[in-house]
Amino acid sequence: MSNSSPLSLPKTGLPGLVENWRSDLLSGFLVFLIALPLCLGIAMASGFPPMGGIITAIIGGLVVSRINGSFVTINGPAAGLIVVIVDAVQALGQGDAMAGYRYTLAAIVIASALQVLLGVFKAGKLSAFFPSSVVHGMLAAIGIIIMAKQIHTLLGVKPEAKSLLGVIAEVPHSIINMNPEVAFIGLCGLALLIAWALIKQPTLKMIPAPLLVVLMGLGLGQYFDLDHIHQYLFLPDAEILPHHEFSVGPSFLVAVPENFLAGFYFPDFSKIADHEFWISVVTIWLVGSLESLLSASAVDKLDPYRRNSNLNRDLTAVGIGNMIAGMVGGLPMIAEIVRSSANINNGAKTAWANFFHGGFLLIFVALFPKLIHEIPLTSLAALLVFTGFRLASPKEFAKTLAVGVDNFVVFVITIVGVLATDLLIGVAIGIVLELLIHVSRGLKLSNAFTMAYHVNQTDQNTYHLEVSGAAVFSNFITLKSLLADFPERKTVFFDLTEANLIDHTVMEFIHHYCDE
Repeated sequence: MSNSSPLSLPKTGLPGLVENWRSDLLSGFLVFLIALPLCLGIAMASGFPPMGGIITAIIGGLVVSRINGSFVTINGPAAGLIVVIVDAVQALGQGDAMAGYRYTLAAIVIASALQVLLGVFKAGKLSAFFPSSVVHGMLAAIGIIIMAKQIHTLLGVKPEAKSLLGVIAEVPHSIINMNPEVAFIGLCGLALLIAWALIKQPTLKMIPAPLLVVLMGLGLGQYFDLDHIHQYLFLPDAEILPHHEFSVGPSFLVAVPENFLAGFYFPDFSKIADHEFWISVVTIWLVGSLESLLSASAVDKLDPYRRNSNLNRDLTAVGIGNMIAGMVGGLPMIAEIVRSSANINNGAKTAWANFFHGGFLLIFVALFPKLIHEIPLTSLAALLVFTGFRLASPKEFAKTLAVGVDNFVVFVITIVGVLATDLLIGVAIGIVLELLIHVSRGLKLSNAFTMAYHVNQTDQNTYHLEVSGAAVFSNFITLKSLLADFPERKTVFFDLTEANLIDHTVMEFIHHYCDE
């Protein structure tokens, strides 16, 4: 296996800015156009004020980009954390949304301090402990939850149910009782996103679909006069649906303060002794850290220069960014895959693209808050429903089933566990089930967390790595750490002839390692 890079590596730091400012500035601007609507939508879906998402992306760009260990990642709020944050807001606020928001900010600050410690103590390797089927199941469950909750906003209906399963069960009721004008704006946005995903023309694909959805929403919002409260009568075929009077108005538009500084809020630590508070802290800490590690690793695979992020430094930097965000009213951030892949596709070469994206966001929200206020909520809901569908698409189910039935069972059970309980318990159920399947196939408990392997250096440039016994997700951390410290541009032979049990997580890592 060769680790050679096909391209000359761009410089970093200030020399990188001087060398690549044109490509990074352009990419930063294009990513800003994608990030603006997504940050607003993710914040509102999380139970935060819209500015909470923007604040996080600004900090992720201007601060974290200067201290992180990655190259082309874009840091900001992500759909994968919506479920964790909205649960914290509801559990801590107990019906008071603003109080829940400020208690959750406090939980984010403490969780961020723990995240910094993970990076300082080099815990980046812990991402190896989670089976790939469980991680995919967690992401698919998050996608289902996002879709279930945002469909109601897209249709202009507020669900009455408080529980997740109740909200899912109310979807047919919301479809029947949709607000036609609001639903028309949202469904047009959703149709545009689907159509844009099918377009193959490279020039057209350079135009960010989220930007088009927002622009269309702005136009339709003006057409339906969402700025002013008014009623209208919907007159369908009386034999199919009864006549119904609907109301629209500013409540269907994004609410942002006209003064940028008025969007800052501060944490309330008064619940620090409560059990529910620490459940929120641990959930935000673990899920945020795991998602950040997984996302940063995934973005590395897209980097044309094949650079590998320093995951420990990246975790520390994101933790620092999250601590600052929590102190001033922002959501937690991760290395976000959708915006990062757009960054790479737009020609970004260094972390300055992330910096520029944060700068453009700051300029826009400081100077044009009235324009943000005109964006219909249903347009942002369309972006989130589409994002949720991509996380839980039928392709993900088919891809998991193609790996093996046991992999698929763990995937599905993790999804059911997350939907029926919560994120942490659902993931724990998936991990335990995966371990039980391995034990049924001959894994000895004494080998569950220790791997037997031997490394021989046959010559100056060749390493022979022999694995014996079991090689599964739970005992893989030591081997992964060893491989991470291998010198570059060497040949590595994996000898698995003495291994009696290898799971998909280990095989997937070996394949990715060879590709790199």
